[in-house]
Amino acid sequence: MFDFSERVAIITGAGGNLGGAVARAFYHAGASLVLVEHNAGRLAIAYPAEQFAPARVHFAAADLTDEVAAEALVAKALDRFGAIDILANTVGGYRAGTPVHETSLETWEFMLALNARSAFLISKAVIPPMLARGSGKIVHVASRAGLSGGARQVAYSASKSAVVRLVETLAAELRHKGINANCVLPGTIDTPQNRAEMPDADFSKWVAPEAIADVILFLASDAARAVNGAAVPVYGRS
Repeated sequence: MFDFSERVAIITGAGGNLGGAVARAFYHAGASLVLVEHNAGRLAIAYPAEQFAPARVHFAAADLTDEVAAEALVAKALDRFGAIDILANTVGGYRAGTPVHETSLETWEFMLALNARSAFLISKAVIPPMLARGSGKIVHVASRAGLSGGARQVAYSASKSAVVRLVETLAAELRHKGINANCVLPGTIDTPQNRAEMPDADFSKWVAPEAIADVILFLASDAARAVNGAAVPVYGRS
């Protein structure tokens, strides 16, 4: 559907279900990839060597909650491919289940670091080379829960809301400089982990990682050149 040949995309969280779907979608659309995961072992498992042309893929382990690591990752990407055209940030996680007064400070800080701090730092790192080229696409994964608070999910909801506000700010700052910033808002994603945790749910209503990947590719494409600061719902039928 989209042609990303001659484009370089950083895919963060590439060892996860959604990150893997996004990486494969960009790869099959012709992009060169920098695939990033906190744990390098997850990349080795997720991407068998025979499935990807080494000339088009660079694997990198990085803790994106660390500013120095985020900047080093971008420097490696530039050294390998000479440019960064796209950031597709799928880093994130879910931890909930308690009301506010029973939620630990550790859970609050963990969610803000994993979901919001990482999005801020990787955005901060990729913007200068995009500004130098006068173009770029930034797509973050937020969440339906980022639109409003809900019972027993204060830390998760707040952290994903911060991602939405980050994207709106990026769009306001960069829209006249050739850089688009948007995010997607998945509902419940159909993953093996979610199926195991919610065995009685109707899985057919959940959204497949590949469906979310399709929306991310659109937002990273020239077809979305007029879309900036959007938070796109991708709920499936839930």
